Amino acid sequence: MKRTTLIALLTAFLTHSTFTTAQTSPEKRNSVALEHGAHRLGKRSDTFMETWRNYGLGQFIHWGVYAIPGGHWDGKYYPGAAEWIRSWKEMPKDAYDNLYKQFDPKAFDAGKWADQAKDMGAKYVIITTKHHDGFCLWPSKYTDYTIAKSPYGKDIIGQLVEAYDARGIDVYLYFSIIDWNHPGYRSSLKDDADRKEYETFKTFTRNQLVELLERYPSTKGLWFDGSWDKAWIEQAAFADELGRELRDMVPGLIIGSRFRADENGNRHFDTNGDMMGDYEQGWERKMPETIADTHGNDWDCVMTIPENQWGYHSDWKGHVKTGNELIEMLVKAVALDGNFVLNFGPDGQGNIRPEETRLAAEMGAWMDKNHEVIYGCGYLDWKKQDWGYYTVNRKTGKKYMVVFNTPVSGALRVKTPSKTKLETVYLLENPDADIAIEEIHRNEYFIHYQPDTPSDKPFVIVMETTGSASDEGHYQKAKT
Repeated sequence: MKRTTLIALLTAFLTHSTFTTAQTSPEKRNSVALEHGAHRLGKRSDTFMETWRNYGLGQFIHWGVYAIPGGHWDGKYYPGAAEWIRSWKEMPKDAYDNLYKQFDPKAFDAGKWADQAKDMGAKYVIITTKHHDGFCLWPSKYTDYTIAKSPYGKDIIGQLVEAYDARGIDVYLYFSIIDWNHPGYRSSLKDDADRKEYETFKTFTRNQLVELLERYPSTKGLWFDGSWDKAWIEQAAFADELGRELRDMVPGLIIGSRFRADENGNRHFDTNGDMMGDYEQGWERKMPETIADTHGNDWDCVMTIPENQWGYHSDWKGHVKTGNELIEMLVKAVALDGNFVLNFGPDGQGNIRPEETRLAAEMGAWMDKNHEVIYGCGYLDWKKQDWGYYTVNRKTGKKYMVVFNTPVSGALRVKTPSKTKLETVYLLENPDADIAIEEIHRNEYFIHYQPDTPSDKPFVIVMETTGSASDEGHYQKAKT
């Protein structure tokens, strides 16, 4: 049956769907009939997506044979992201493709990685099953270029899934569409010979994805990368049907906006401006500035600790983010209705580098005291102030201020919506601390707080509000 999506019919259908139907397009929408555009308008409202929406904090793991050279080859420094070193002109392709024969990470301990993620406060993890080089961290039966053929020999993905599942951390599998190792892979299709070879690659890609979901049925979602090649963009019908097949295999499976294009070559958002996927996957090493930038979509931000290193690079040159920077990114993401995912790139032996371990512990210490402003929280529609961010618990309505910049005066300005009265405030960590509210104008307050010992970490103030009656006459406007 032809799956042509006529907007009027789709909208009528969705009124009986299990999903919400609010329009969330980033631009004024068109009304073009599409076979392979978005299949839903608005956010998913099922329990699987509600869980995703309430995670707040996640962990990303980039690991593969690229951790062996660690950004160097033959005494030369590779300035790019470590996992891209095979594409470097100084890196012999045959030499790289044989690195798996050295891959024997004796220090790898899946439980230790999962413990660190749990201590950091992560609720989900994204794990690279294979990156663009095509090396598989599971024993795929569709290629010999896998962990099974390495000296290590054991299923790394299986160990990680088991360890993270055991600690209550949901697992999402990263999968690269690009595969430099497969003979049928092409970045573009120039002739019939290319198209014939690419058909073998499409079958291979489908088989591996089905295999992953069959081997690891607790998988909550797939995180796709490398879907920007012209050859893949042209496979709108194939990718659309494959997505349906994968969703049929795992009820509630979550797939971001990066997987496929529509028949006109549009990625993330289709020709009509509607998102193709369950959440927007475009926030890589960057964040929206305002809630308007998210266009009402679910989204996550995946972030590196150095400026641009995902896999292990032995030299972190340039700026390395501090604990407070990462905490602020986390809070900002949640305050704008998103999730924040922090990346780790273990070395060739399976060790997470000391800098990453220290920062994970720093975030974990803050989360241990303040996690309630993150988990289950999102955007509070109050005017943002310079001291930091608001969040609100989606279920209880409990409101929070996360303060990063305390004025010298100690007076934190709060502006509430009309007919919302700020009744009580207290420190989350110390409810008995000396803190006071001063009402300075209708729906405008100062919260006065001067700690005896200023903290070097952001702190949280809990706000209790009531809906006030009309206060006309309480404040008189000046006549000019």
